[in-house]
Amino acid sequence: MELNWKRNLFILWIGAFFCSMAYTLSVPFIPLFLQEDLGIHSGVEVWSGITFSVSFLASALIAPYWGSLADKYGRKPMLIRSGFSLSVCYFINYFVHDPYTFILVRILQGLMAGYIPSSLALISTNTPEKHVGYALGIMSTATAAGGILGPLAGGMLSHWVGIRECFLVSGFVVLVSAAIAMVSVREVHRKKEGARQSVRLDIQQALTNRRLMSVFGLTLLVATSIMVLEPLLTLYVVDIGGSAKGASLSSGIIFSAVGVATVIMGSRWGLIGQKIGYDKTLLIGLIGGGIGNLLQLATHNLVAFGVLRFSYGLFFAAVYPALNALIVKSSSTDFRGRAMSLNQTSNQLGMMIGPIIGGFLGGWIGIHFVFLITGISLLLAALWLQANRKKQRPQVEAG
Repeated sequence: MELNWKRNLFILWIGAFFCSMAYTLSVPFIPLFLQEDLGIHSGVEVWSGITFSVSFLASALIAPYWGSLADKYGRKPMLIRSGFSLSVCYFINYFVHDPYTFILVRILQGLMAGYIPSSLALISTNTPEKHVGYALGIMSTATAAGGILGPLAGGMLSHWVGIRECFLVSGFVVLVSAAIAMVSVREVHRKKEGARQSVRLDIQQALTNRRLMSVFGLTLLVATSIMVLEPLLTLYVVDIGGSAKGASLSSGIIFSAVGVATVIMGSRWGLIGQKIGYDKTLLIGLIGGGIGNLLQLATHNLVAFGVLRFSYGLFFAAVYPALNALIVKSSSTDFRGRAMSLNQTSNQLGMMIGPIIGGFLGGWIGIHFVFLITGISLLLAALWLQANRKKQRPQVEAG
């Protein structure tokens, strides 16, 4: 077991790195793709929000089903299924020439998603309990590292050869992730006997776990607040001084700043969480992320904006590892895969709602003020977490 969990952690780190890189190599530049390749010249913010959101909606709806299958047949089959399917979806994007077909492909991409959540579920069920927080912190650095190289590579590629070609490269990169999972991952899975429990019963079981539901609620709120900005950052780079021609490269560098910060702090927050508690590290991450977004509101310079994004990332690197660790702590081993998938549904719902809100707000009140809303949302999430901690403390003392 000791050797297997370390081996899996190493292999799945590489797979998650490539999968994250594939995503950030092309998807952050969708607003420019809509403008330059698909002929959308008005209402770009709204179109961008919709194309981001439909994929996450599809993923949110299907995630509990994939999670239930993972608990019955194992997480490794879900890794392989997702990796190869996503690769095909990226390749199809290369041949799209109108926005409506692009939306259909984005929906298909959402239905096939799940590589990184499956990786986290496999790590959480095949790692000794005392090492789970550390392992999940390490995994967060994989997605962050991919989030560094992806936007940089995508920014340079789209600048030199075009955004369309970035989808081809994404397809090849995620294909590597699928191959790594198929050949090298080892899973100890105890197949459940009998019929697979329905998604409705999974949700009913989760509803009886108040602590687990609070984590789902926080995940929804956090994901929404983050994704409000996602379809707007590339456009914002142009607004604060980046040239339209070099927007993909400049925004790629800006996107990477948060990834660099997460690589530096991700595993450290995992270790800190083991010492002081994951709820406390989550609270620190939410407060730091909220303040970081509010400070960005007053920034009108590309360099200063990049520095603030990096600083924000140092604190926000604590959030997702802490949330994942709290799911592990709040669910039984036989329900953990389904708990992870239900959390993915919460995450994907937030990632669906966020871009729609951001797209409409960006076109209505201006991109600049969206940072204010994002910062306030994260601080409200921190207040909610602190209120729940105070409610739970008397219960623990009484017990």
